[in-house]
Amino acid sequence: MFPIAVLAIALLVAMSIDRWWGEPRARLHPVVWMGHYLERAGRWLQRRALQDPQQQDLKAFWLGALVWIAGAAMVLIAAWLLQALCLALPWWAAGLLLGLLLKPMLAWAMLKREVLAVEAALAESLPAGRERLRWLVSRDVAQLTEAQVRESAIETLAENLNDSVVAPIFWFVLLGLPGAALYRFANTADAMWGYPSIYPNDGKGQNWAWAGKWAARTDDVLSYVPARLTAVLLLVVAGVHGLGRALQLRTEANKTPSPNSGWPMAAMALVLGVAVRKPGVYALNPQGRAVVAADTAQAVVYASKVLVAQVFIVLVAIVSIVMGRTS
Repeated sequence: MFPIAVLAIALLVAMSIDRWWGEPRARLHPVVWMGHYLERAGRWLQRRALQDPQQQDLKAFWLGALVWIAGAAMVLIAAWLLQALCLALPWWAAGLLLGLLLKPMLAWAMLKREVLAVEAALAESLPAGRERLRWLVSRDVAQLTEAQVRESAIETLAENLNDSVVAPIFWFVLLGLPGAALYRFANTADAMWGYPSIYPNDGKGQNWAWAGKWAARTDDVLSYVPARLTAVLLLVVAGVHGLGRALQLRTEANKTPSPNSGWPMAAMALVLGVAVRKPGVYALNPQGRAVVAADTAQAVVYASKVLVAQVFIVLVAIVSIVMGRTS
């Protein structure tokens, strides 16, 4: 029963806390701490990086890699020590405490709430919807139409279903709390450093073309399997309709610049039967109909089913392993 039972209890406890209590306060949130480290380290990196995105900057690349590795090492050591302390307790107590520690690596309730808040704001006015969407995306929202606001919210839901739910659970099942914590560190680093463009920061540009390349590539590697798992689960939970679109998935997913985010986004577009576009970049399921208000709620339903399906698969696997050992 131990430590496999611990994994099952921890997962159920984490999901229960997420459902009923949501996120811990910012000052107690490990992912917020990761962000603080990355923000300070990023400022240090940018003082040493060339600000011409067209110029090769191997120094910034290796400094970025070393700073990333240092942060990842701290995260792994802390997570391993905390997990070791948990596993020294009776199995039921270990599961409860480990679930409490796992919860901050998952953010389904917050993601669901924020996406639905965009739809609620759109019901008031288009400017209100744009402003609420600004909390979720980095793109310029000022000129987005009502349909484009909904498309962006659905894209964000699909992409972050992987980043904030499926992938952390995937790595927790494989490598325990250190696996989930490392993934969230890598994903946070990618969000903060992984975009090559120059962004304004207190009036000064930040060029991440080389300084953030290591962060972007490591997130690509760690997200590779979970992103595809998320897409497959979306097709499965949509039933016959979703499975009937399976042959289109790879073609649509490969339209996006990212090697991973296109998979859950394309799967969500296919199961909803809608077209999802980022103007000038890609159009997923372009033959689909225009997005309407009901699609946001349906997207949340599908995403919720993916979470239930993933947890169910993990629990069935655990029960099978326990029964196999018993027999």
